[in-house]
Amino acid sequence: MPGHETEGRLGEEFFTPGTSSFAGFLAAHRPELLPTRSPLPPGTVAAPGAFPHGTTVLALAYRDGVLIAGDRRATMGNLIAQRDLEKVHPADDHTAVAFAGTVGLALDMVKLYQVELTHFEKIEGLPMTLDGKARRLATMIRENLGQAMQGLAVVPLLAGYDPKAPAGSRGRIFGFDVAGGLYEKRAFHAEGSGSPYAGGALKKLYRTGLTRREAALAALQALYDAADDDSATGGPDLGRRIFPLVSVITADGFERLPEAETAELTREMVDQRRTRPDGPAATP
Repeated sequence: MPGHETEGRLGEEFFTPGTSSFAGFLAAHRPELLPTRSPLPPGTVAAPGAFPHGTTVLALAYRDGVLIAGDRRATMGNLIAQRDLEKVHPADDHTAVAFAGTVGLALDMVKLYQVELTHFEKIEGLPMTLDGKARRLATMIRENLGQAMQGLAVVPLLAGYDPKAPAGSRGRIFGFDVAGGLYEKRAFHAEGSGSPYAGGALKKLYRTGLTRREAALAALQALYDAADDDSATGGPDLGRRIFPLVSVITADGFERLPEAETAELTREMVDQRRTRPDGPAATP
């Protein structure tokens, strides 16, 4: 490609002033590297069940920040394509993104988004605001609209800690639609095929001022309810030691709960379900 690096030297495009968007840089110089390029011919629609599909993810604000979690199952039609998929990823120190939708495309989009935020900070000399991060992700989703219309949709969930927000509301959550619509959610939100059941569980379990442990248990209960009614959502697999991924974002940054902690909370929740299969009642 003319202008591309040769013999170990960078091409002139790397020294030309331009946008602080890495995705914009790729679109101008190497569009074939973008995950939003379609692998299907125009007018072709992906056959149902042809690609692994990730399902339920959720987020909820709690006392110290925001918690984001997801089940581990990926399905391909009526088959379980993967039992231990990671659907929750740090985007930067104070932001995380989780996804439902076409797995391969979603993972590429997450990687590009991580580079996008790092590139912006290096070019501009300061990190992007949380609102800016949400808008940038919405733009990337909008650029994927063609693939979404072909059956290769990705619907992410963005959660972050915003030090500029008022105290008590610094954990913020953003949802999206396949056309790039951006919606800030209050308190909690779920995406994916199991989201109606996870959202219903959070509706009865959520309250302001939750501790980290209480928020994690509420998330695990919600994912359990989703798996109970949605075959595409995976419940905890105690035999294989596969548990939901739970992460928190606070003033100290992103932290994934250690597996030992998640395992302990999961077993506690499963033990409770033995005596109350439908889960805990709403908090008065």
